[in-house]
Amino acid sequence: SADGDDLVDLLDLGYGSCKLVLAAPEDGDVAAVEDLAGRTVATEFPNVTRDYLDRVGVDADVVTVTGATELTPHVDMADAIVDITSTGTTLKVNRLAVIDDVLDSSVRLFARPDVVDDPKVEQVLTAFESVLAADGRRYLMMNAPKDRLDDVKDVIPGLGGPTVMDVEADENGNGMVAVHAVVDERDVFETISELRSVGATGILVTEIERLVE
Repeated sequence: SADGDDLVDLLDLGYGSCKLVLAAPEDGDVAAVEDLAGRTVATEFPNVTRDYLDRVGVDADVVTVTGATELTPHVDMADAIVDITSTGTTLKVNRLAVIDDVLDSSVRLFARPDVVDDPKVEQVLTAFESVLAADGRRYLMMNAPKDRLDDVKDVIPGLGGPTVMDVEADENGNGMVAVHAVVDERDVFETISELRSVGATGILVTEIERLVE
């Protein structure tokens, strides 16, 4: 096994984000971390809290609790708390104000230093990266008149530009091209409208399972 300090942080997986914060009663006299000197902090994370207090140079007592941390200042168990928050709702409900951020947290992929370059680890990393890269993107396919291709490219620059392939001419003998591109899903409907205005037809939108950039 490897100590946490020795692990290599490979990738933030983009979910489970939260913060560990120092908070105190809104109507109390703790407005800054320095105000906690000689006082008590309640937390479910005593080691992290002690490291934080050492880092900021404040000597305070740390009390370990196993739940309902946000209630401890209101029952005279502590002057402040260190606890996890994602939306801040629980803190607000309990009339607690954030004094300082202790650390940010999210789900991440780590590896031991001695296996970082292992092909299997690289495969796992690529698999995760490809899913994250595809998130929020859509794949567009369409036909467009060849003489309007520049207009189409102006609408969908894509990843390094759209992919363009010649196809059979339409019933009027006009040259046509098939155009494929990756776009942001937030722009899909606006993009489709603009593409139709420059002559694109048969527009197909699909989800992307993985995208290796």
